[in-house]
Amino acid sequence: MYHASLYARIENKKANCRVCRRWCTISPGERGWCKTRINKGGKLFSLTYGRISTMAISPIEKKPLFHYRPGSLWLSVGSVGCNFRCPGCQNWESAHAIPSIKGECSVPIKDSDKLETKNILEYVSPELIIEIAHRERVRGISFTYNEPTLWIEFTERVMNLAKQSGIHTNWVTNGYLTFDALDMIGPYLDSIRIDIKGFSSSTYRKISGISDYEGILDVARRAKGRWGAHCELVTNVIPGINDNIDELCLLARWIIKDMGSETPWHITRYFPNFIWDNIPETRITELEHIYRMAKREGLTYPYLGNAPGHPYENSYCPGCGSVLIERGGSNVVSINVSGGLCPKCGTKIFGVFD
Repeated sequence: MYHASLYARIENKKANCRVCRRWCTISPGERGWCKTRINKGGKLFSLTYGRISTMAISPIEKKPLFHYRPGSLWLSVGSVGCNFRCPGCQNWESAHAIPSIKGECSVPIKDSDKLETKNILEYVSPELIIEIAHRERVRGISFTYNEPTLWIEFTERVMNLAKQSGIHTNWVTNGYLTFDALDMIGPYLDSIRIDIKGFSSSTYRKISGISDYEGILDVARRAKGRWGAHCELVTNVIPGINDNIDELCLLARWIIKDMGSETPWHITRYFPNFIWDNIPETRITELEHIYRMAKREGLTYPYLGNAPGHPYENSYCPGCGSVLIERGGSNVVSINVSGGLCPKCGTKIFGVFD
C-alpha cells in the first residue's frame, strides 16, 4: 500500500477522496467506489502504486494521437481499476479488476456475476520504468489500458522523472478527474487523449453511470488552457447508444468553440464486447456520415478510427488537400510534413512533429 496524496481527513476517521469526481467519503476499513483506495485508520492508501498489469511498446497512433510526434514509439503502461464501469469496455479485464491488499486481483468473468482471482500485477518502480524507456529508446511513456487517474501518485512520480530525463509523457483518460488531480500532473503532462462519450447526461448515464459530464469538458479545457498539453478527443460510436447525429453535432460545435477547430476528434468504430457483446459493430457508413458532419461544422481534423485502410484515417492539408500523413490502422505509412508545414503549399499544420 502507498499513502495517497489527494484526500481530506474528516470526522470519525473518514476520508474524503479528491482524486476523481465521485468525491468518495470512505469509512475506516472500506474502499472507494473504484476499489483501488482503502481507508486505514483515517488515512487513505493506494492499492495500485507501481503495480503493473500491462506493459508494451506501441505507436502513439494507438492511443490514438495523430498530431503529436506521429510515427513515434511509446512505452505504454497500465494497472487495474476504473472510476467507470462501461458495459462495452474494450479493456474490461484490467479496467474492471479489483486489486487486493496482498497483490492479486479479482477479475470479472464474462457473462457471469462472479469474479476469479488472478496474479496479473507485478511491482515496477518509477525508476525502473524510466530505465526501460531509455533502454528501449522510446519517445515517451503513456499511461493507458486502465484509468490513470486512480494511480495518480505513481504517474506523477514517473512523469516527474521522465521530464528530467527528456522523455515525453501521455495520459489516456476518461477525463473524470478533479482539478486537484489534473494540476498534480499538469507540470509534467505533454499530451492527453480524452474520451468524450457523448454530449448529454442521459448518454453518459447509459454508458458510464454518471450524469455530470460537464466536469470532463472542464478538464479538457484546463489541460489545454492552463497546462498547455496537446489534446486530442475520442468518441467511440456505439449503435443505439450514443450515435444520435444531433447530439454529436453539438459535441462538434463545443470542440470548435472551446477547444479549437484544429483539435483532432477521433470518431471510432465500436466492436461488440463484454456485457454489450450483443450490440453490432458500428457501420462504416454511419462513421462517414458523422465525419462529414464534423467537416461541415468546421472541424479541421476529424478522423475515423478502428477502420484500417480507410482514407479518413489520413491527415490532409487544410490548405491544398494533399495527403500529409498516410496511415494504415495504427501504423504510419508516410509522413509528409516539413517543419510543421505542408511542403506543397506552406500551410501551418496543427501539432507537434519531430
